[in-house]
Amino acid sequence: MTRPAQLRRLHFLNALFAPLTGHDLYLAQQIDAAIVTSLDAQLARAESDSSAEIAPNDPAFVKAAAQLFARLCRERESHGFFHWDAAAEANAATPLFARANLMQGLKQLAACREATVLITNLRPALCPDAKRGAAKRQREYDETLDLLRKLTAARTRRGANVNLLFL
Repeated sequence: MTRPAQLRRLHFLNALFAPLTGHDLYLAQQIDAAIVTSLDAQLARAESDSSAEIAPNDPAFVKAAAQLFARLCRERESHGFFHWDAAAEANAATPLFARANLMQGLKQLAACREATVLITNLRPALCPDAKRGAAKRQREYDETLDLLRKLTAARTRRGANVNLLFL
């Protein structure tokens, strides 16, 4: 793996797992190694069972990290977690549906004193290519980011510590 890709993964893991690890980079490296090993084992199993390929690329890595973090948060009742993949549905990233999806997550996290909200694939969902209408799509992306930030700030209880991560 290239050095920039590994650094990007470590920054993501450090930001995601910071409430549980306290920004410990050594633990982020251990988590990275565990997830990559798990994905490699999954790839080896898939190759032996059938000809289907499961590439251990960034989307699979993000999904595995989110699942691990969700499991750790379930064990710790004081910290909540919500993951929304904006590319999961066709129009999910439009402002109306983005607001509805985020509100659903914030309702789940209302009782938590500390929470992490992970929003993935928002840019690819709103700006799929750099061809026609790129400036308009970039403006829509910026407006959606602003909407989600303001909505999170307005709809969380006072004194709650909510980490909002966009990937």
